[in-house]
Amino acid sequence: MRVKDKFINPFTDFGFKKLFGTEPNKDLLIDFLNELLRKDEGEIKDITFLSKEQLGRTIDDRKAIFDIYCENERGEKYIVELQKAKQNYFKDRSIYYSTFPIQVQAEKGDWNFELQSVYTVGILDFTFEENKNDKEVFHHEVQLFDKNTQKVFYNKLTYIYLEMPKFQKTVEELKTHFDKWLYILQNLKNLTDRPVKLQERIFNKLFDQAEIANFDEQEYSDYEESLKAYRDLKNSIDTAREEGKIEGKIEGKIETAARMKQKGYPIKDISDMTGLSIVDIEKL
Repeated sequence: MRVKDKFINPFTDFGFKKLFGTEPNKDLLIDFLNELLRKDEGEIKDITFLSKEQLGRTIDDRKAIFDIYCENERGEKYIVELQKAKQNYFKDRSIYYSTFPIQVQAEKGDWNFELQSVYTVGILDFTFEENKNDKEVFHHEVQLFDKNTQKVFYNKLTYIYLEMPKFQKTVEELKTHFDKWLYILQNLKNLTDRPVKLQERIFNKLFDQAEIANFDEQEYSDYEESLKAYRDLKNSIDTAREEGKIEGKIEGKIETAARMKQKGYPIKDISDMTGLSIVDIEKL
């Protein structure tokens, strides 16, 4: 496979790490996080990358491996995850992962339990099943809140999820710096040039880093492998989805046939209506 695109796909492991997970490009990550969090936490001046692999408290505990794990100059922690496909218990996993930067703040001896803020940012290449029909809301910001007062109860634990497939703005519709970030994430792999509206210093650097022609041989080889893995995953998902549709149609026909049979419809009529065989219907 030879890559023919101009820019990398940021939803590949290589692409995401290249743009956001390296020391030379940490200004890209800072700019992106500031767009997400500035209104609540003020400006992030600097970040320090931390170990992506977090071990449990004992040797038998499950560990966590983050895509990006960092902290700002105030000691606030950030988990930034790229999620390429739906996963069973995704939200549970997200909550579980957030416990690691909480636990590491525990101090030995006389400690008053004061914690620094922890943020989990999920950039999702899929939509949540429970609100897939809501096309307007794609940016979710979740905190602990009091159901009685409808006010935030604890503001130091925040989960932000971006359902990227729902972001459908065109270049002409981009109004804010945040809009531009989301547009780039969603469309970078399909761009053949640098849109005039995105000619800003931070985005010019991103385009420079993302342009495949600038890669050395090792980077090019690593990206090819990463892109192949991404495409294989997407193909597997599409195949499973199509098979699920077929299974769903069959299940729907069986339910319809069972209801018709219960109401006394002739077996032949049920067969003609549903396409199921007379033998299968008689077994219902």
